[in-house]
Amino acid sequence: MKRRLRLITSVAVTVTAALALAACSGAGSPSSSGSAGSDETITIYNAQHEELTKSWTDAFTKATGIKVQVRNGDDTEMSQQLIQEGDRSPADVFLTENSPSMSAVEKAGLFTSPGDEALKNVPTEYRPSSGKWVGIAARSTVFAYNTSKLTEAQLPASLLDLADPSWKGRWAASPSGADFQAIVSALVQLKGADAAEAWLKAMKTNSVAYKGNSTAMKAVNAGEIDGAVIYHYYWFGDQAETGENSKNVQLHYFKNQDPGAFVSVSGGGVLASSKHKSAAQKFLAFVTGTEGQKILQTGASFEYPVGSGVAANPKLVPLTDLQAPAIDPATLNSKQVTDLMTEAGLL
Repeated sequence: MKRRLRLITSVAVTVTAALALAACSGAGSPSSSGSAGSDETITIYNAQHEELTKSWTDAFTKATGIKVQVRNGDDTEMSQQLIQEGDRSPADVFLTENSPSMSAVEKAGLFTSPGDEALKNVPTEYRPSSGKWVGIAARSTVFAYNTSKLTEAQLPASLLDLADPSWKGRWAASPSGADFQAIVSALVQLKGADAAEAWLKAMKTNSVAYKGNSTAMKAVNAGEIDGAVIYHYYWFGDQAETGENSKNVQLHYFKNQDPGAFVSVSGGGVLASSKHKSAAQKFLAFVTGTEGQKILQTGASFEYPVGSGVAANPKLVPLTDLQAPAIDPATLNSKQVTDLMTEAGLL
């Protein structure tokens, strides 16, 4: 399958994601306020899916004339790179898949405001209370299960049920990935560090570790394992292509404000050290605006729009039906989670 859902792990690769095109601003569209033929270029440190970010940057450049350079990597690598660079960083914008890496950069004091327009575009539940960055997309935690191994009646009612000895050797995850670590971070916020620690120790005994959510889903599809904790869009992306890695798989949504119903917010922030703050804020206004969010609605990422009232792809369960727990994205703590997971022997 050629479509890659995970980002490359090198932060040294720089890709010119969009070329200067003629501006074609729409009437009444505040995100199209850039002037045609702009000589300005912003640099994005990107830990979102490459294809999605390229769609955003291409459309942004077409609308504003502002060019974009992109450095791709994963959440943890990019956040650590920014923290190491400090006010010397060439980055203007940081995009992530998951909130904990945004919080790490925020705690280092490296963000300025994402701009009033971006903040107005996104409801409070999909951005941190601090207002230092903004949600740009979202993804739901799910339990992907093999339909020949589990019936609906046999599915876990809660994520916490997977700690029961009856699940030993029967479920999988990708503990080394930022995706799963964001889910654990939500568990810590909802149930406390002690409960999360106990669950992680049971996970060490019960679960089978795979490298990447796609790999875990393939294992479920092949019948190697009964089920796996992943994000929803891996299944939808495979179904939209050949379906060969998901034909025996269905998704279970925990709902009921369960930790397993956690909706992870992808973030976008403007670096305080940016020399192009206005252009960087225009980019986040564009991404969270109607045109940027419709790229999520109609594109191949199958992530949820969170801004400007844009509905999700009709194939997805609506966000309002997921019954996700209320979590302030600013409270998610990647350092605490990796410490707990290391102590439990998962990292």
